[in-house]
Amino acid sequence: MLPDITMVGYLINTKVGALFYNMGHSFVLPAMIMAIGLLTTTSIPLMAALIWLAHIFLDRALGYGLKYDDAFKKTHLQQIA
Repeated sequence: MLPDITMVGYLINTKVGALFYNMGHSFVLPAMIMAIGLLTTTSIPLMAALIWLAHIFLDRALGYGLKYDDAFKKTHLQQIA
């Protein structure tokens, strides 16, 4: 278990934090890594992509969506209390 390293951008400000968080929590990068793993038949990229996707889906299930740049608790899914 690791802390969510994409939240480090919030140490700078909310705009950079939202950018880093959203880059790490969109499906584009893990899908590309999964495609590389499937095409090259190597298991390490495939496992990394599956873990990353599981993290994203768990965040979505808990209500943590992609962040807006004005506040950490304001997401595309809901306003977190």
